[in-house]
Amino acid sequence: MRTSLRSSIAMIAVAAIATTAAAHDHDKDHKHDGHDHSGHEHRELGAHVHGRGTFNIAIEGNRVALELKAPGMDIVGFESAPSSDAQKAAVEKAKATLAKPLELFTLPAAAGCSVSETDVHLHGAKDDDHAGAEHKHDDGHDHGKHDHADHKHDDHKHDGHDHADHKHDHADDSGHTEFHAKYTLECTTPAALTSLAFDYFKSFAGAQSLGVNAISEKSQSTFEATRDKPSIDLGGLM
Repeated sequence: MRTSLRSSIAMIAVAAIATTAAAHDHDKDHKHDGHDHSGHEHRELGAHVHGRGTFNIAIEGNRVALELKAPGMDIVGFESAPSSDAQKAAVEKAKATLAKPLELFTLPAAAGCSVSETDVHLHGAKDDDHAGAEHKHDDGHDHGKHDHADHKHDDHKHDGHDHADHKHDHADDSGHTEFHAKYTLECTTPAALTSLAFDYFKSFAGAQSLGVNAISEKSQSTFEATRDKPSIDLGGLM
C-alpha cells in the first residue's frame, strides 16, 4: 500500500508540473521558423516563486501521505545555502518545526491521525543528503554539479536555427534552496478527513500561499491555500 500511496503523490506532482508547463507553452509564442535561439533559456523544473509553495496530499485507506515543497526564502528568509552560524541555526530550527506536521497542517481530531514517518531536508544545499548533493562515481568524474550557463550545442541545429548558446536553467544551478518535507500519517477514521487548516502560515512569515493537490481513492482536486484563507474543504474527496 505504501508504494501505491507514494505513486499517488508522484502522480499529482507530475500532473501539477505538466499543467504549469502546458500553461507556459500556451502563453509563449515559440516559433521554429529559422530564428536564432542564441541565449534562449529554459527553466526545466518550474518557476521559483517566493512566497508560494506546493502541498500534496494523498489518502488511501487509513494512510495519508503529505508532501511540502517551499522556497528557502519562505521558510528562513534567505534563499542561498546557509553559510553563517546564524543561517545554519535558522535552518535547523525550521527543520525542527517542519518535523511536527500535525502542528502545521491541522486535520479534524475525529480522524484520529498520528505521524508514522517524517522526512525533512533542505534541497539545493551542499550538505543535503537527499537531493542536490554532489555525486561522485568511481571514475573520479564529479557529476554533482553541471554548469549549463555556457553549455554549447555547436553542431546541434535543426530547422535552420542556431542553438550555439542554448541555456538550460536548472533549479539547482540557480543557487536557490527549497525545503522538502514528506510525512506519512495513520488515521483511525479517514472518513472524517473533511478539512485541512494550514497553521503553517503562522509559523513561517515569508509563506503567502500554497498550491494544494489532493487525491483519494474516490476523487482528486486542486486548491489554493493562502495566508488570508488558510483552510480548504476536503469533503469531496471522501
